[in-house]
Amino acid sequence: MEIIQDDAKKLVQVWLSRKESGDEALQSRLKPMYAQWKQQKYMVAVFHSGQEDLKENTMALLAYNKRRSAELAVQREKKRRTTSLER
Repeated sequence: MEIIQDDAKKLVQVWLSRKESGDEALQSRLKPMYAQWKQQKYMVAVFHSGQEDLKENTMALLAYNKRRSAELAVQREKKRRTTSLER
């Protein structure tokens, strides 16, 4: 487990391995810490180690975001054209 606290950004990152993610005792010990940070108005981000291929999934996510961005651009352009024709 690694905990990174950034006081300037009021952010706490908690990085857990697969084994730690499944450890109920550890999760119970972390809950009061989460509550304490929340009380101090920190955002707590908990990262759990996954079992999938990070590179492959990241590439798929980037491809999806690129495709979605293009779809949204086309929709905006169609809406702009429709609005222009109505005037």
